Amino acid sequence: MRPGRDNIAAPDLPAGIEWIGAEPDSMPALTAGGPAIVHFLDFAQLNSVRTLPYLGEWARRYRDAGLSVIGVQSPRFPFGAEREAVAAGLGRLGVEFPVAIDAERELWHLYGCEGWPSLFLWSLGGALTWVHFGEGDYLGTEMAIQEELREADALRPLPAPMAPLRPEDAPNARVIAPSAEVFPGGGWEHPWIAGEEADELAVEYEAGGVWATVEGYGSLAVGVDGEDRGALEIPGPGIYELAAHERHGAHTVTLVPEAGMSVWSVSFDPGLP
Repeated sequence: MRPGRDNIAAPDLPAGIEWIGAEPDSMPALTAGGPAIVHFLDFAQLNSVRTLPYLGEWARRYRDAGLSVIGVQSPRFPFGAEREAVAAGLGRLGVEFPVAIDAERELWHLYGCEGWPSLFLWSLGGALTWVHFGEGDYLGTEMAIQEELREADALRPLPAPMAPLRPEDAPNARVIAPSAEVFPGGGWEHPWIAGEEADELAVEYEAGGVWATVEGYGSLAVGVDGEDRGALEIPGPGIYELAAHERHGAHTVTLVPEAGMSVWSVSFDPGLP
């Protein structure tokens, strides 16, 4: 969406903030060379993870035209402030643009984020030109990027906008909202811990797919609707896909983690009717 006014200036990046990847220039320096996206995310939160392939592709296809893309890891869970866990998690997700670790969510509050993810597009010169909270409207965001790039160089050829990466991302696609995220420990601040709460965790849901945010290392056995789906090897904290369904439907997922492994949340993809 377009901001309510056209004179909102880009806040600068705090000195001393930790970065995964090369530390970028200041926001004034970045936006002096072209438009810039600042994308707030959490590498272990589903909506954030679903947006990252689009951000990565926009960074790749528009880099030479002057677009800068930076991420800001604003932790949802405690492990999301730990540099080693963040670096490993972003690496598994294939994130190549630089990401700041906003451990205390200072930038999050400065920008006025409304959830994960939150995207801000700054124009050449550093004025806010486009904002998007949550998933979706990928075409609208890419068109806003192209508009800013044409402002900088009207003669530069630009590629056709990306095709939707998932059927449910297509403009005007009909999707069914999934079940609400489940926090098996009783709330988002407390995980369910295998061997302390129970040995097995079962969750009923209606969705197009199911993921778990897990902390720990080792084996995670998965069953869906009574069928053994094998075991995932968990190399560290993050979010892991447990099952994908062709259409929205009612299912039960069963998790049997190694003792001591924590399950922070179970979350769900929207599905086609």
